[in-house]
Amino acid sequence: MNGPQRFQYPRVLSIAGSDSGGGAGVQADLKAIAALGCYGMTAITALTAQNTLGVRSIHAVPLDILADQIDAVVEDIGVDAVKIGMLHSAPTVQAVAAALDRHALRQVVLDPVMVATSGATLIDPAAVASLVRELFPRALLVTPNLDEAALLVERPLRTEADMEAAARQLLAMGANAVLLKGGHLQGDTVSDLLLATGAAPVWLRQPRIATPNTHGTGCTLSSAIAASLALGAGLEQAVRQASDYVRSALRAGAEVRTGAGSGPLNHGHAPRPMQLCPLA
Repeated sequence: MNGPQRFQYPRVLSIAGSDSGGGAGVQADLKAIAALGCYGMTAITALTAQNTLGVRSIHAVPLDILADQIDAVVEDIGVDAVKIGMLHSAPTVQAVAAALDRHALRQVVLDPVMVATSGATLIDPAAVASLVRELFPRALLVTPNLDEAALLVERPLRTEADMEAAARQLLAMGANAVLLKGGHLQGDTVSDLLLATGAAPVWLRQPRIATPNTHGTGCTLSSAIAASLALGAGLEQAVRQASDYVRSALRAGAEVRTGAGSGPLNHGHAPRPMQLCPLA
């Protein structure tokens, strides 16, 4: 007879789209979550047909199936942190917001996926306002890249000063904290900005890594932040740990050829054993 069960894994739920090429979406999320020693689960919002060259088609998952996926996972296994990625339409946004409330899910990292690395649009324009209204207040952290933030604040962002002004505007729009990723700025330094309500700006500046393989970088970062939160890190610590993981994954995959376009990171460059947490 087995002894009493005393442990559980740190549990991370990815609510996002599926990338058939394996470099982004729930596939990248699961790889990052596992590499960081957590147990990954998914609620798929949309199926995409894509590879390293681009997105060919998108098929939204029916909303009742999406809700059932979230309910099934939370009610049986439980969730310590949530990463939200591609939400293709306003009704999808609303279904996810309702599920967050239904299960009182609080450690939520929202990656407002709007444009793929290839340039393909991944979100219905009507969904943008819904995303801001429904999910910004429910998320612990919102992680837009420069192009996504520019779309949200409706102006181009070209400098660090522009980034800070945009981050403050996103807080005014309802976000509790913003990690504005500055990788699309010109120069040899990549500047990311973490700004939380009532806190001083935190800049993360690192040398740019030369690599063509950047597909899924944002998905990987947001899921890595969620994994660190599930492991008990505070927000700034989780962001720093996730940033370090992504940079190492970029560096480890820089010389690998996967497909003819923008390839993936090396998510499994230094996997950690699955962590064990005492049962509550």
